[in-house]
Formats: sequence, C-alpha cells, structure tokens
Amino acid sequence: MKKENLAMLCDFYEFTMSNGYFKYDFYKRKVYFDVFYRKVPDNGGFAIAAGLEQVIVYIKELHFDDDDIAYFRSKGIFDEEFLDYLKDFRFTGDIWAVPEGTPVFPNEPILTVRAPAIEAQIIETYVLLSLNHQTLIATKANRIVRAAQGRAVLEFGSRRAQGESGAVLGARAAYIGGCAGTACTLTDELYGVPAGGTMAHSWVQMFDSEYEAFRAYCELYPDNPTLLVDTYNTLRSGIPNAIKVFKEVLLPQGRTKCAIRLDSGDISYLSKKARKMLDDAGLTECKITASNALDEKLIRDLMMQGAQVDTFGVGERLITSSSSPVFGGVYKLVAVENAEGDIEPKIKVSENAAKITNPHFKKVYRYYDNESGKALADELCVYDEVVDDTKPHTIFDPNATWKTKTLTDFTAKELLVPIFKDGECVYESPSIQEIADYCRGQIDLLWDEVKRFENPHDYYVDLSQQLYQIKNILLNVHKM
Repeated sequence: MKKENLAMLCDFYEFTMSNGYFKYDFYKRKVYFDVFYRKVPDNGGFAIAAGLEQVIVYIKELHFDDDDIAYFRSKGIFDEEFLDYLKDFRFTGDIWAVPEGTPVFPNEPILTVRAPAIEAQIIETYVLLSLNHQTLIATKANRIVRAAQGRAVLEFGSRRAQGESGAVLGARAAYIGGCAGTACTLTDELYGVPAGGTMAHSWVQMFDSEYEAFRAYCELYPDNPTLLVDTYNTLRSGIPNAIKVFKEVLLPQGRTKCAIRLDSGDISYLSKKARKMLDDAGLTECKITASNALDEKLIRDLMMQGAQVDTFGVGERLITSSSSPVFGGVYKLVAVENAEGDIEPKIKVSENAAKITNPHFKKVYRYYDNESGKALADELCVYDEVVDDTKPHTIFDPNATWKTKTLTDFTAKELLVPIFKDGECVYESPSIQEIADYCRGQIDLLWDEVKRFENPHDYYVDLSQQLYQIKNILLNVHKM
C-alpha cells in the first residue's frame, strides 16, 4: 500500500481549480486568504486557537511524488504541463497566524496566507482541518477546565475519538486548553503531554477478591496509586478495601499520597461519603477522582452540589466536543495582487449578512487596558495601518456605526505573527508546556463577563474606519 502523502489530503476541486489557474496563467499571481470563524462553539464567548504546529509541519513537507502524479494523470482531465509543475511543487509564500493558545473571536483572521494562487489553493483543506479540529477541542477543554474551578481535569477520550489523529491531536489540543494530562500514551511520546492512568474494572475482576486486586496494584505502584472502587459496591466494599490496603501497604512505607476513582453512580453523593470515610480513617491526603460521561455542565452542577472531587477524568464529551462538534472555520479569498503588484481587495457577498467577508490584506490589533491589563477589543485594520497607542484611538462597532469608544490609556498589540516568509519557516514553535502556560495567561486577560457559559458578553471585533470604507465601496459595487 502506498505511504500516505498529506499533500493529497485535499478536496479534489482544489486541483481542478489549480489546473485551470495554470492554464489561464493565474498561477503566478499572488493572492491573500484569511482563515476565520463565524460562531463560537457552545455559544461561548471565545475560542482558543490551536493546530498551528501541525500546519507548519505540513507546509514544510508539502510535495507530490511520482505515484501522486500518476494518479492525477489517470483521471484524464489534467494538462501535462500542470503535472510537470506539480513534480517540483513546494510552498513559496508567506503565512501569518496567531500563536497557539490565543483566545480568538468570530470574524477575525487567525491565519493569513499570501502566496501564488495554486499554492494558496492547495493548502486550504489541510489548514482548515488542522485548525478547525484542534481549536474546537482546545476550546471545549477550556470550558471544562473553567467549570472545574481549579480542580485538575484529565483527558480520557482516546477510545471514543474519531480516528487515530482525533485521539492524539485531540489530547494535544486539550492540554493547550488547560487539561493537566491525558490517558493517551502516544500523545505523551510525540508531544510531551503528561500521560497517566489508573486501572480498569478488568484488573479488579482478574483477582479472586477486590482486596487482592488493590493490594497487588499498590505493591506494584506504591507512588501515588489510584484505585477504582466501583467494580462491585462502592461504599460497602470498594472504599473500605481501598482504605485497608492504603493502611497496610502505603503507610508503613511513609507514603500518604493515594487516590480513589469513582466511575459510576451518583458522583456528588458518593464523593461526599467517600471523603468522610477517608478522613475518618486518617487518609486526609487521599484524593478523589471522578469520571463517567462528564462535561462542563455536569461538572458545574457537581461543584454547586459540593461534590468532594479533586480530579475529573473527561472522555467522549471532550474529545468529540459532543455538544458542539463542528468548528466552522473558513478559508476565504480577501485580496489579489495585480500585474503591477498592487493589492486589490476582494469580497464575498451574500444575502446572509453573516457570510459577507471582510476584504483586503489585514492586520489585527488587540487593545489592552493599561490599568487592569484586560483585553478591551480587537480591531481589523488594513495591512499598512499603524496604531499609535501613545495617542487617543477611537474604535467603533461596524454593526452599529454610532457606537464608538475612545481609548486613551491602552496598549496595542498585533496578533498575527510571521510564520513563513518566501516559503521558509521563520517561526520557532514553542513547547507544548509553553503553549499551555501562554494560553492560561491569555485567558486571565479576558473579562469574566466574556468567560460566562451562559449569555457571555460580546467581545467587540471592530473594523478600522479605513477598512470599513473599503468594505462599503465593494458592497456598493456588488449590489445584488
């Protein structure tokens, strides 16, 4: 079987269009595409950008081999000159993107491509695949982590993920979003996301008694073992047997770190009972882990009920983002360079106002209040606009042009950073730990109102006056 080449993980029409671009001599023209999304999953206040590292690897390795060319030739619709072009294909353009872990909002570019038309077209599918999937999971993970109110959340979803990459890269994205670790060994090996685990019910069932199963496990792994206590009867046998083994095996060694896991039943009720039983036995350092089809809503309810849970293991509802399983990132043409090298803005018009695009090659500023440090708003500007944060700056809501706000004591920061320049990577990807730490810090810069689960405050993503005027001119040109 042929080794897969991710260059071929591409919608077929990208190649038919590219063949046309080549035939009509458009392929040398530089074009600009933006990646953005329109709606936050779960009706939340923001998303968390993730998946850039995989895009970088993909771009670096982008090529077509002899088998790929033979495949295209077998279709009987591609010009030989175009196939010759693909033999030496590589990406030669520029890419800007927001760093992974950055909170991002609807309708603002999270990645921008400037490249010859064919190159920009062919990378669309994989760029969207990578950013959409990992941004979705990082966003969901962060909701769950915030619901846990400081308790650790572990990603347990591999066996319910949608395929191998869904499991591995989903666990990576979950760590960016705030999870403390994963059950996925391969994600640890490849990306350094801490992997760990406890035991399954099958371990307990393999022994003649629950007590023997627990004792054997603690003897094998005396350094902070976690025992699954609900195989038979949580309160009558599971927790009492765990207490007995902890006292017999761990305490004589001077070890006090241990945990139990609840995987069924009424987690709130059982965790309170377990906490009392453990404390009465003198095992005050013993932690309680809970799992079983959890998500942010269930965890929030458990916290409101006073559940005595120290760690949450979250699986299927995290790794698939089951309540909102699609991140609707899109890849839209926003400008084309003419023969003289001038940038001509382009717009997509629709009867559905939400689908009208913001044209032109852009930069994105995020404005921070100097007193509180909090993010105030984002502004989309034309690529050559410069915001001077030493002077008052007026922003306005493009959906309500009468609504303006003048910023005085603020700091302006560009969100998009260079990733590729003339086909060469100019960006050093941070470690996964650095990305997770950065994400946590950026979330702290958002107002609590933006982070609400229900009816979050709309964070404003505004257009500069210049960009707003350009958009209106184009809309008038293309009146329906």
